[in-house]
Order: sequence, then structure tokens, then C-alpha cells
Amino acid sequence: MELIEYARRTVDLHGEGLVHSMGAAVRDQEGRIHGGINLFHFTGGPCAELVTLGNARAQGARELSTIVAVGDEGRGPVGPCGRCRQILFDYHPRIRVLLPTENGVKSVRIIDLMPLAARWDAVEGTQPFAADAVE
Repeated sequence: MELIEYARRTVDLHGEGLVHSMGAAVRDQEGRIHGGINLFHFTGGPCAELVTLGNARAQGARELSTIVAVGDEGRGPVGPCGRCRQILFDYHPRIRVLLPTENGVKSVRIIDLMPLAARWDAVEGTQPFAADAVE
């Protein structure tokens, strides 16, 4: 898949010597691919997905369709952490995420990775849960 190869090339070219390096790639609605790499630091640091979202936005992309993160040293696709899932859900609720499964890489809607999620909005704050989703 083109996105996976883009992310793999990104981490292979630019992740050498870094700790726990990840590369990511996202496709925007116009079909352009944007990439990024994590900035590991002992205090934490932005994940590759977040760097990639910022890079895409800086390049004018507003609507994103699909994202993937790939580990260095041939680790292949890796699912997003909880923080990245929430940010993807809040800013791009229709985005799809490429995930590794026992049957190969699959495309999953971010909403399916966020059961009972409450969207956050910069103006209105955290939105209420759907009444039918909570007992």
C-alpha cells in the first residue's frame, strides 16, 4: 500500500539513531500524501501521527482520509496510541486508520477505535455522550 511504503521510507530515511522511531503518512482528500516522524524525548514528545497531521495542515490539507504509522527496523504498521486516537477523532472524525491484524493490514474508521468517545470542540468543549450509548 502506498501510504505504508511512504511511512516506511520516512522512518527508514530519517529515523536512524533515534529511540523507538515511528514514521507516519496521511492522505488528504485531494490524494496528496504528507509524512512525518516522531520526536522522541524522555519527557514525551509528539507521536509521528501528530507530526504528520501538523505537516499536512501546514501544507494546506484540511480534510484527511487515511493515516498509518510504521515502526522502524521493519516493525511495520502500528496502531495509534490513545492520545493520537482522541486527536484524530476530534479533528478528523471521518478519517480511516490502517491497522495491523492477524489477517493483514485493515482500514478502520477512527470512530470504531473510540467506543463511547466524547468529541472535544474548541468552542463548546467536550460534547455529551449519546444517551443510547450509556446505560
